[in-house]
Amino acid sequence: MAPAKKRNVSSAKTTGQSVKTAKLDLDSKVERILESRKHANDVFDILEVLESEKEKDVNTAVSACSKLFCTLLERKDLFIGKLPGEEEAVSGGSGPGEKYSIFMRHRYNSCVEMLLDHLSHEAHSVKESALCCLMKFAAGEGLHPLEDLDWSEHYSFPRELIQTVVDRLLSKTTDNTLVLSRFQEFLEMEDVRFYAMSSIRDSAGKVMDKNQGAVMPIYQNNVFTLISNISMPSQESELTNFMVKQEAKHEDWKAAKLNEHKRVFERMWLGFLKYRLPSSMYKKVLVILHDSILPHMSKPTLMIDFLTAAYEVGGAISLLALNGLFVLIHQHNLDYPDFYKKLYNLLEPSIFHVKYKARFFHLANIFLSSSHLPVYLVAAFAKRLARLALTAPPAALLIVLPFIYNLIRRHPSCRVLIHKPSTEDEPLEDPYLMDEEDPAQCCALESSLWEVKTLQKHYHPDVAKAAMLINKPLSEQEEDISEVLELTVFELMERDLKQTQTKTIPLEFETASQLLQGGGNVLGQHFCLN
Repeated sequence: MAPAKKRNVSSAKTTGQSVKTAKLDLDSKVERILESRKHANDVFDILEVLESEKEKDVNTAVSACSKLFCTLLERKDLFIGKLPGEEEAVSGGSGPGEKYSIFMRHRYNSCVEMLLDHLSHEAHSVKESALCCLMKFAAGEGLHPLEDLDWSEHYSFPRELIQTVVDRLLSKTTDNTLVLSRFQEFLEMEDVRFYAMSSIRDSAGKVMDKNQGAVMPIYQNNVFTLISNISMPSQESELTNFMVKQEAKHEDWKAAKLNEHKRVFERMWLGFLKYRLPSSMYKKVLVILHDSILPHMSKPTLMIDFLTAAYEVGGAISLLALNGLFVLIHQHNLDYPDFYKKLYNLLEPSIFHVKYKARFFHLANIFLSSSHLPVYLVAAFAKRLARLALTAPPAALLIVLPFIYNLIRRHPSCRVLIHKPSTEDEPLEDPYLMDEEDPAQCCALESSLWEVKTLQKHYHPDVAKAAMLINKPLSEQEEDISEVLELTVFELMERDLKQTQTKTIPLEFETASQLLQGGGNVLGQHFCLN
């Protein structure tokens, strides 16, 4: 074997020689290196092509590096333990075999660094091939560790390599959505997922603290893209797919325990959400919170700070925060002060135009279903919805009117809003205070639902028909609003424009026979109604 070079790659380049990567037979070089140690310097040619600017050449070199170093890992031809410098190895008293393993270990480290750099390459195919190669190396290091391990205390998993890969994928300047979607395939392996989640938490903490908690849209979007698609197991028996098997100690390994997965999952999300997020990301998080995050946390109540902050933002973000609060209130006995007051203040004209109005009314219907709610509170919700209905679109009115009727059915004391006695001396002004934030002070019980009476003259026949129901005693059976929650204006128009089939009238018909012959019946044909 030739003496080790002082530089990993550049020292192998011939001065003035152009790089003809298209003609290099990298596969033959790999075979030569694996056949005989005397061809070890050919590795420089492979690493040189790995630095090429041409996409196809780089991908070819990645494939060659994958085959070469995975084989060397399997053969245990790479130095194991704390790696000495190359000059130190040459000048020391190491034997030829040890010098070879040190030399190849340095080349392996150079290859890993280049592949990590290629995770930021412009071409997606290069990013993808580099990632797959790095994960093959991780699997190889798991089976054949490059560190001296005390087997009584440690487990053979390439945590440092996974940490470095995660750090590079979570770029601060480049949207890595595509390559992150490929990395998610590796997260299906239990141990990779376990250590990746821990790496994500560490990375997010370091980057955000260094940036003093300021919003970093690109970086935070990369983190969210990665963590939002992590598929967590629901039972410990599902933990079967591992990249590295720990043999006899496997059952004691943290990565093989569901509770440890939940703990790391929880810390990852809490670490990500404790920093200020871009406004659009609040919606993305809240949409998946109740289904994909809270069920997999060991202590879901730790999310109360985030949900409270989101609930107070207002608008669509507040609506989406209801889902998470609903889970915590009903399943984890969360005591949330002034909940109904804040829910009442979410009822604004914009509620009928947001994307998540169906989800809001579904949850509001659940929150207001209790028969133990005070009558003034229910009356305040019914009155506020009735007032908002005056300017709501038809599709929303077909939700609001049955919603109001259901509130009155559940709480008969609210019927005073419909059948309110009046006197001639009573002023015509409505005592209801629309701008009052406290439902206890809005004077809803002193008012009436005159707005529903007004809607009986609505231009849309379905709305007018629904408003007419208030003229008759309401049935005890509640209306099912689930069918109209997803109703859109387009669907409503399609339904209105659809022609109804009129009843056909049977006729007797005689064909004209003398119409052009100048005689007989002038009409030539007649119709007789049955």
